[in-house]
Amino acid sequence: MMSCREFQNEMMEQFVGARAGRDASAWDAHADGCAACGREADEMRRLMQALETWKAPEPNPYFMTRMTALLDEERRAPQRGWLARLRWHLQARLIYGQRWSFQPVMVAALSVMVVVGGGAYLGFVLPAPQPAPAVITASPAVVQDLVNMDNNAPALDTLENLSSTTD
Repeated sequence: MMSCREFQNEMMEQFVGARAGRDASAWDAHADGCAACGREADEMRRLMQALETWKAPEPNPYFMTRMTALLDEERRAPQRGWLARLRWHLQARLIYGQRWSFQPVMVAALSVMVVVGGGAYLGFVLPAPQPAPAVITASPAVVQDLVNMDNNAPALDTLENLSSTTD
């Protein structure tokens, strides 16, 4: 027994004739047994018969001439303001054909994007430079105090002697 989904999938093949070599009895049995699928098959049969009798109209021989004239009128139509004219010219060149190539412009834009993007990437990836360690040129305070004490040693000895004699 064929399901409705299988029936739907094979319906167009049935009417176009692609199923000519295959057994159509299961398809016909489903169309007879299922009311919804049977109605759809009848509608498709009527549609295909209508399409066989339909004849496509001949194209108008003056179509391209009229279309070209309309496009020329549109191109010559006055535009409002310089910004509208600029927009229209850019749009016309993109749509109707280009008199100059966008390749150099695109190459320059992509080059700028690569340089800026690469610089930004390197700024995030490379470690920040560390400052050089400070070099101490002057002696530390402790050393300087010891040097001062050595220079003042005679005065300190005199003070010490004076304090010890009064005791």
